[in-house]
Amino acid sequence: MPLLSADPAAFPAEPPADIHDPEVTAAHDWAAFSALDEMTDHWARPGWADGSRAYYWMLTFPDDQPLAALARHCQQELAPLGLDPVPADGLHITLARVGRPDDVTLEQLDSVARDAKALLPAAFSVRALPLAGSRGAIRLSLGPWEPLLRLHHALAKAGAGVGLAPKKPTSAFRPHLSLAYNNRRRPAAPVVEAVSGLRALPAVELLVSAVQFVELRREGRTYRWDTRKSVPLR
Repeated sequence: MPLLSADPAAFPAEPPADIHDPEVTAAHDWAAFSALDEMTDHWARPGWADGSRAYYWMLTFPDDQPLAALARHCQQELAPLGLDPVPADGLHITLARVGRPDDVTLEQLDSVARDAKALLPAAFSVRALPLAGSRGAIRLSLGPWEPLLRLHHALAKAGAGVGLAPKKPTSAFRPHLSLAYNNRRRPAAPVVEAVSGLRALPAVELLVSAVQFVELRREGRTYRWDTRKSVPLR
């Protein structure tokens, strides 16, 4: 598995010192978030206007009630900030962007799902750790990172074999789970302060037993998707 490397387009730009220790990755996320001076508009993304679609590998949790309850509580507490909350059935971990529907054939989709199945690691669990954030979102840290990085690397390897390598390499992957998106430029300090009051909430354990290949679309200020393939882990 490739080592993580610094990437100015990633957040945090620098990787954590230890991908095996959830406390280290959570502290690293928080340090980067709390150092921000300004937050940006998540939706001001070139090439990703309302109605845009793209294929992604994701982990989805439509029936995870503890995660939904945690998200709902955090969103309610942060409501005065005017963020765009992620719907309970829209909670996900983005793994990798693969391409636009016009650029991916059905044969490629079938091939990458078949090849990925032979490469995927065994099922595992990660913890959704204390709340933190990025330049454009409020999100849960995840830990440990190591199994998520192995999963990303397996998907990248499967995709490369059929011309569907992820847009970003595993070395630039920073696992997280967003609960709300920031929708305007604003000073970061009030948001960081509000989030800091929610960091003592207990973690939620997430079972990862399959990975989803989805056609993601933007609908206004939220994301929706259709699952094209769900590939079980070993």
